[in-house]
Amino acid sequence: MFPFIIIGLVALLVLLFPYLLQKYRSARRKKIMSEPFPVIWISILESNISLYSKLPPEIQKTLHQYILVFLAEKKFEGCGGQDVSDEMRVTIAAQACLLLVNNPNPTFYPRLKTILVYPSAYKAKRNDGFGKIVTEEIARLGESWTRGDLVLAWDHAKHGAVEHMDGHNVVYHEFAHQLDQEDGEADGAPILKPGGYAIWVKVFQREYKKLLLALQHNLDHVIDEYGSVNPAEFFAVVTELFFERPWALKNKHPELYRVLEDYYGCDPVEWFD
Repeated sequence: MFPFIIIGLVALLVLLFPYLLQKYRSARRKKIMSEPFPVIWISILESNISLYSKLPPEIQKTLHQYILVFLAEKKFEGCGGQDVSDEMRVTIAAQACLLLVNNPNPTFYPRLKTILVYPSAYKAKRNDGFGKIVTEEIARLGESWTRGDLVLAWDHAKHGAVEHMDGHNVVYHEFAHQLDQEDGEADGAPILKPGGYAIWVKVFQREYKKLLLALQHNLDHVIDEYGSVNPAEFFAVVTELFFERPWALKNKHPELYRVLEDYYGCDPVEWFD
């Protein structure tokens, strides 16, 4: 009888473990959010995040709380001789958390463990398929992986934060990939609310095909051509546009804008107005 009781208790603990872990994580995050936000970090936000001053006070407060959690949970490492400073950590964290700021229960990029920061564009290494590591000739500004790493070039990460209306932001782009990859697949469809996939697939497939046709026939388009690479890149590119030039996306692609507005829980046009 005793062994069966032990087995039953172990089985119960296994079943309860995800719930207990979530309760612990929620309590820990709540405690972190209650901590004061360093004044020097506010100075960094005001200096580097041009969009910060346009955010409503309640959004700024939530952003502060989310940055505290993000920095408590994620590790930063310098690469290529780069030393990581608080300016880098706060600037990158702020942009990553802007994608979450209207989500009352964010998961804070659960697959992500480490942000690797290069001073500028870098050449990536990859496996050639035969067990040999080779260095690509193409310079990269950022990469996002499901294995727990995200890579950024600091000069472009900062430029994207300061110049927030040019439609390009490498941090938004790579963290949109993290959202997309949260279910384990990089397919252009992040985890959505129940019933949300049908409209998402319908709108995104149509708008993706429109971009392909526009490029094929040399027509005007507001969505960057890099979005034509695949659906995952399309989602990342339109996320950049949604937060950087929302009025342009809303005017040219209103249904796509509404789908993103529902997903991110905000209308950035209001911030710019």
